[in-house]
Amino acid sequence: MSDDSSASDSEVAEAKRGWFAKLKAGLSPSTTSLSGGIGAILTRTRLDQATLEELEDHLIAADLGQATAVAVTEKLRADRFDKSVTDAEVRTALAEYITPILEPLARPLTIKGTHKPHVILVAGVNGSGKTTTIGKLAQQFRRSGYSVVLAAADTFRAAAIDQLKIWGERVGVEVVAGSVGGDAASLAFEALKKAKNDRADVLLIDTAGRLQNKANLMAELVKIVHVVRKLDQSAPHDSLLVLDATTGQNAINQVEVFKQECGTTGLIMTKLDGTARGGVLVAIAEKFGLPIHAIGVGENIDDLQPFEARAFAAALTGIDEPAPVD
Repeated sequence: MSDDSSASDSEVAEAKRGWFAKLKAGLSPSTTSLSGGIGAILTRTRLDQATLEELEDHLIAADLGQATAVAVTEKLRADRFDKSVTDAEVRTALAEYITPILEPLARPLTIKGTHKPHVILVAGVNGSGKTTTIGKLAQQFRRSGYSVVLAAADTFRAAAIDQLKIWGERVGVEVVAGSVGGDAASLAFEALKKAKNDRADVLLIDTAGRLQNKANLMAELVKIVHVVRKLDQSAPHDSLLVLDATTGQNAINQVEVFKQECGTTGLIMTKLDGTARGGVLVAIAEKFGLPIHAIGVGENIDDLQPFEARAFAAALTGIDEPAPVD
């Protein structure tokens, strides 16, 4: 291995350590709630039935989902029943259970180059951080050498159009925008036509922050998909759903509806640093098995990073370092 390679490997390792530290800090409300509850429950000298039931209830309350809660407590029952157990052992058992669930779903968002442009439709409810996420993705794609076009197809709110224009100026990419109240599908169509003419690598389409119980708004999202396929039958090549971690269990309902209505292909979760409900990502992973492309733990561009299962499991459960890869 050359000196250059060694330096590069060292830089990558340092960057990973830095991100893990930021992830731990961001997830600290979730970790404190989860581990604090576990510690408070383990007051008996031996692991008995009452303690196991309390642990199961606590894991469910921590938004990890019933399947995870039952599986972890059953493992503890098999391994440690009527024996002493520490909170560290419980947290380790939890990390060891959720890591294999999350690992197959940790897939960075990649531009395959088989389509020009690679069309990414981005959906999510109001306040999920959707438009900001699009801006951060655009910046990251630009850093990787891709040309990017943004489509301001959230035509319901002037603020959304203005916000995307600001991101376009900041990142140095063109934004295709229309008037407030305009037809979102037509706007998306024009943006794709321009991106094709410009030979752009990526088209990111912002959409209205629609509530999943609003049938007319969901129908409009379906219409956008239908219209862009008139120019490219394979589009969109990614259909992302941006989730706000602070919504907890409601995020599960959002995934269910969006997946059914518009074929969600992958997830990005934001605002993990602003909630004690970060465990909901585990419940979503176990229930839907959708790729998790990235997570956000802050406002800065670099605070949106590709999802890493072992690092997330370790940070969530309060383990010092991610478990080594076998």
